[in-house]
Amino acid sequence: MVDSPEQDRAESGEYTDRADTDRDGFGPSTVQDDVILELKNLRTYFQTSYGTVKAVDGVSYYVKRGETLGVVGESGSGKSVTALSIMRLVPSPPGYIVGGEVILDGQNVLDLSDGEMAKIRGSKVGMILQDPMTALNPVFNIENQVGEAIRIHQKLKGQSLVDKIIHSLRQVRIPAAENRMKDYPHQLSGGMRQRVVGAISISCAPIVLIADEPTTALDVTIQAGYLRLLKEIQAETGVGIIFITHDFGIVAKMCDRVAIMYAGRIVETGDVRQIFNDPAHPYSEALLASVPKLEERTQRLYSIEGQPPPLFDLPPGCPFAPRCEYAQDVCREAYPVRVEIGEEHTASCWKLLDFDISKVDPEELAAAQSVTVNTAAEAQAQSEEAEAVAD
Repeated sequence: MVDSPEQDRAESGEYTDRADTDRDGFGPSTVQDDVILELKNLRTYFQTSYGTVKAVDGVSYYVKRGETLGVVGESGSGKSVTALSIMRLVPSPPGYIVGGEVILDGQNVLDLSDGEMAKIRGSKVGMILQDPMTALNPVFNIENQVGEAIRIHQKLKGQSLVDKIIHSLRQVRIPAAENRMKDYPHQLSGGMRQRVVGAISISCAPIVLIADEPTTALDVTIQAGYLRLLKEIQAETGVGIIFITHDFGIVAKMCDRVAIMYAGRIVETGDVRQIFNDPAHPYSEALLASVPKLEERTQRLYSIEGQPPPLFDLPPGCPFAPRCEYAQDVCREAYPVRVEIGEEHTASCWKLLDFDISKVDPEELAAAQSVTVNTAAEAQAQSEEAEAVAD
């Protein structure tokens, strides 16, 4: 169920474009035309005792410079694993990126060696994790932790390094940065710790910033200030942000576009206005229906019946079909192809094709189905290779 109420509805009941207004100081849109990150049919699987877990199963989306893309879905839908795949931080074994492309600034990072990827991680793409207390090391002070990435990527030392650390802390509006950088994580409040994590992420001026539910551990007032801070940093630097969240209120305030994720796949993408005002996929519709509305009185809040399917035992066809009120036989037989509804608005649902499989090109239909990858053999081969290197 979605965590908090939707906050940005016009008096008519429809969402209005943040680019046309400056509500709560979040500012107008900063989106530019050039695409800086593109995922193409990304697949990340995990080998477990239960079987192959298809955590990310053919995910495709893109982020433009200065754009905020919201990624929304229930827990276990694959949002965080997609982010870890972009960073090449999937624990292996048991996880393996088995297919697809991650094009960052014109370069497929999946083709890079571990050493080459280490140079990219932190310098071109940064990540803010959910819990700052676990993201920060309790035995090192803030100066050491913020400075680590700067030392590695920018080769700064001495006073130049200290000046850069102070600049990074000031970017995230930490007061008295010269003094606070000597503190340890336990000496800071939750909001300040989250700002430090943000400072680490932006210290080397990445072009893409992944924010994985960064406001989960913050109360509402601190949350609003932190979100406003992210938008200010984006306006100053032009960084593209992938914002992973359960909260449609945050999506309404923060995001330019949104991708709805379910069972390892993107089921709908579009402009925030399009998704809020006219959701095309039944799952998007159900998520929005789950959001309490201040103008309505109800005896019982709406919730989506059932549970997401286990990713190691996905049903044939659309994985949302067992929970969908519109589902028909074709939904249980084949996964739907992606349908273009409008400009930059797509969804994968048989309802948009009148439940008629004959309307779909057979090759497109075959390409849309989940593929079986012999990850067990690959895992064994990689394990033997790792042992040989260790010897």
